[in-house]
Amino acid sequence: MPFELVSEFVPTGDQPEAIRQLVDGLNNGMPAQTLLGVTGSGKTFTVANVIAQVDRPTLVLSHNKTLAAQLYGEFKHFFPNDRVEYFVSYYDYYQPEAYLPTTNTYIEKDLSVNDEIEKLRLSASSALLSGRRNVIVVASVSCIYGIGNPKEFRSSIVELHTGMKVSRNALLHRFVEALYSRRDDDPVRGNFRVRGDVVEVYLAYADDGLRIHFWGDEIERLERFNPQDSKTLEQLERTTVYPRTSS
Repeated sequence: MPFELVSEFVPTGDQPEAIRQLVDGLNNGMPAQTLLGVTGSGKTFTVANVIAQVDRPTLVLSHNKTLAAQLYGEFKHFFPNDRVEYFVSYYDYYQPEAYLPTTNTYIEKDLSVNDEIEKLRLSASSALLSGRRNVIVVASVSCIYGIGNPKEFRSSIVELHTGMKVSRNALLHRFVEALYSRRDDDPVRGNFRVRGDVVEVYLAYADDGLRIHFWGDEIERLERFNPQDSKTLEQLERTTVYPRTSS
């Protein structure tokens, strides 16, 4: 699926020539190019046009989370029908372990993980591994902290489709291998629960859930549902469940 740039504006002034040169440079394999422009000159819009014309999965790298969040919002506006993802460090606070020899003091490591940012990181990973090309990932340079092995992440992906022959217990084991936890009483994101022949997975990377109906050792029906009221949102023929964590 190609990128779909949505904007009421068209490139003007120096933008068309800048877009042409950047596109030519990318198509010719240039390792680096620099787009010059003062604040407010439309550099993000220019880059959005380049992305739409080159039509490749794109990584936008920022030097801090604040600018990354701004760029994420701008690219979401330009590409509302494509996958624009946000991938930054999920630490709200990180204190590495330390030792002060002058006072013989040991300070242990302390950290705080932001669950919402972790969800967005997992959403970015799932988009890249989905096979679609119209994906933009806006990231900060600190995104490498806590990142896991992509081969291990891929090996934990669970593919499902209606009519699939698999026992309920075998599938539950696959979810545990993907680091989901069983929680039948009050499940939250990253958990699953079992109700007879129905398994509900509260996806770690999305706000909705997946409901799996079994008939014996066969998946009879797949549904996307709203965890808030348990109402079915969509019937699915096939779907993919990605691991609970990227670390």
